[in-house]
Amino acid sequence: MTQLPNKYGYFSDDGLEYVITCAETPMPWVNVLSNGDYGFVISQAGSGYSWRTHASLNRITRWDQDLIRDEWGKYLYIRDAASGEFWSPTFQPCGEKLQDYRVRHGMGYSIIEGQQAGIASTVTYFVPEDDPCEIWVLRLKNEGNTPRQLQLFTYFEWLLGNAPDWHREFHRTFIETSYHEQGVLLATKVMWELPVPSKTHWNLSWPYMAFHSASLMPSGYDADKRDFLGRHGSPHNPAAVRTGQSSQHTGRWGDAIGSLRQDLTLAPDEQREIIYTLGAADNPEQAQALSQKYRDAAVVDSALATVKKYWRGITQSLSIETPDPALNVFANGWLQYQAISGRIKARTAYYQTGGAYGFRDQLQDSLVWLLLGQPEKTLAQIHLHAAHQYQDGIVLHWWHPIADTGMRSDYSDDLLWIPFVTLYYMHETGDFACLDAEIPYYDGGVGTLKEHCMRSFDMALSRRSPRGLPYILKADWNDGLNAVGAEGKGESVWMGHFLYYLLTAWADLPIVDAATKTRFEKEAEAVRAAVNQHAWDGAWYWRATTDAGELVGSHQSPEGQIFLNAQTWAILAGTADKDRARLAMASTRDHLYSPYGPLLLAPAYSIPDPHIGYLSRYAPGTRENGGVYCHAACWAVLAERKQNGMVSAYQVWRSFCPPVRGENPDAYSAEPYVMPGNVAGPLASQPGQAGWSWYTGSAAWYLRALTDGVLGLEGRVEGLRVKAELPPTWKQYRVKRQYRGAVYDITVRRAHDSEKEGCRVNGAEWQGEFLPIAKSGTTQSVEIILPA
Repeated sequence: MTQLPNKYGYFSDDGLEYVITCAETPMPWVNVLSNGDYGFVISQAGSGYSWRTHASLNRITRWDQDLIRDEWGKYLYIRDAASGEFWSPTFQPCGEKLQDYRVRHGMGYSIIEGQQAGIASTVTYFVPEDDPCEIWVLRLKNEGNTPRQLQLFTYFEWLLGNAPDWHREFHRTFIETSYHEQGVLLATKVMWELPVPSKTHWNLSWPYMAFHSASLMPSGYDADKRDFLGRHGSPHNPAAVRTGQSSQHTGRWGDAIGSLRQDLTLAPDEQREIIYTLGAADNPEQAQALSQKYRDAAVVDSALATVKKYWRGITQSLSIETPDPALNVFANGWLQYQAISGRIKARTAYYQTGGAYGFRDQLQDSLVWLLLGQPEKTLAQIHLHAAHQYQDGIVLHWWHPIADTGMRSDYSDDLLWIPFVTLYYMHETGDFACLDAEIPYYDGGVGTLKEHCMRSFDMALSRRSPRGLPYILKADWNDGLNAVGAEGKGESVWMGHFLYYLLTAWADLPIVDAATKTRFEKEAEAVRAAVNQHAWDGAWYWRATTDAGELVGSHQSPEGQIFLNAQTWAILAGTADKDRARLAMASTRDHLYSPYGPLLLAPAYSIPDPHIGYLSRYAPGTRENGGVYCHAACWAVLAERKQNGMVSAYQVWRSFCPPVRGENPDAYSAEPYVMPGNVAGPLASQPGQAGWSWYTGSAAWYLRALTDGVLGLEGRVEGLRVKAELPPTWKQYRVKRQYRGAVYDITVRRAHDSEKEGCRVNGAEWQGEFLPIAKSGTTQSVEIILPA
């Protein structure tokens, strides 16, 4: 049984795999596999790249970001020794259309299956939970009635450091390869361009030992690109595979690659399994040990089972059942997987290669753990980011793990995401003692988490214009507005909403002392008054002012007349009064809602505006310039729920739901099983085309937009709040959600006949919008009955 099929693939019956049946998808449809240290990305064609800890600073294999050709990766070849015919068990690099080709992207693994010339093949790819390596398990079966003599080849190019290695002729001279009689290819590099303070340049060695091995002892090997490909050769038709010969040269004088060759015979109907390992160890001893460890099929099977168990535990932490199949399949694992594997663990993908921590990015991503009953991981993320804050309250906009260096932020909003995520954490857990934890500052000294938050507030409050609006500085959440306040005079209305929201929310916390409460309420009212006195444009709020005082996002603007965030956050923060909230959301629906979701702004800029920034330089309708920017679109769902109720929120949520949009895959282009960063708007050449998938903050927010915005479940200090509603076409929905260690099994349904409406908890009637806080480890059965 399949779910939501299109011409390229479908969700499996249990929803835990996306099965691709045609390799020639509109764009690469990938999987991001990572254990938080080591990882790799693999496309439906078998292409991709590997890294350890940081996908840009510590790339293991070479890869070129060409999403059209998608022809860089780590490949396998199968050669018939008798006929000389060869092919790959993946679509790339040979480009053969294998019979019965299937790619099964699962959570923590990918499997590619096919058949060619009477040989059936299956390759399973995964990253073990605790080791810095990846495993490929190749299974072959002779489907014919005569013995087959086969040769197997692997191939990839070593990078070992900063990516891309744009000056390959320079970098290749520092890589040394060697082959050990245990059947292990090793590679290391004596130069690493790590961005750390140093008196000398290019004078640091790469401190790891890369390795490649197989469970079947190699019959030959190659470590030089010229030897394997041949002069003017290519991975499509390499000389070593054509001839069936390996040169067996290693050292420091070639263009380093990794290739192992195995020769074997398959009897009729015989199956064989060969296990390949690729990784980056801390030292040669660990490289040898890991190579030996994963030659054992039982160890590999156990490691894969452990990975699957881990992700199954994640998917079972939140259960949602509705009459909407697309909602169900997306919300019961794929959004969680994307947020955790793609954004928190890997921090890289295909449309954007990364590896750094974005200060506001991974903080927001970590909110997903609160929905999964693992708030301690959200708190750990808060601590990590707070340790990258200066004593004056300013933070690093991003920083590199390994080097622990980054860019001091000139963005107005970055520092406020510490109190924002801490606020959510405290509401979910009731753990106010978290504020007492001591965390170092990036420039020395130590402060409690509360002190870190207060320094964020103090700095944010100090950066306001004479009329009381926050300065936008280099930009706010919308990085593309990077010229609006470059001279320090431009203002941000969205920041006004955001600051007001945080001040009022913190003032309402029971842990806040009276002086702070009074101060925050006074400052909040001043911000609210400034926003409403100066930023109301008649039917909506304008977005910003430039350094010269020109309005951005006003009906007076020639382009970019209305911006989404300035309206939705007026609702979410409560900055707008009832009448203005109604008008702002009506204007949003009239001007910004499209068949593909809420646009970030309209109309798109057709001419670059040097006073706006690079946002205006995107092609019209692309990304932030008049496209659907999915992160912000999630906030529109939450605003709709607050302003207009569940039905409106659900309609907006579904308007940019990938499994729904993916029903027309050629128009949509991106994967139907993960969130894109953006969807092209009406002025683009292909409206509705999605891009920038996987590496986007929209995954965690889209899940929260569903749980909080559509289904009406919100963790609060007082308890789990339920605002139950049903769309006209739904009879019921059911959610199992963890809250403070207890499982709340909640069914919302329509009354039968003359059945009494109301809420029952464990069979007893319950009044109020907050469910009782239950003992950790218990399960609470909640039934909410609405009018028929």
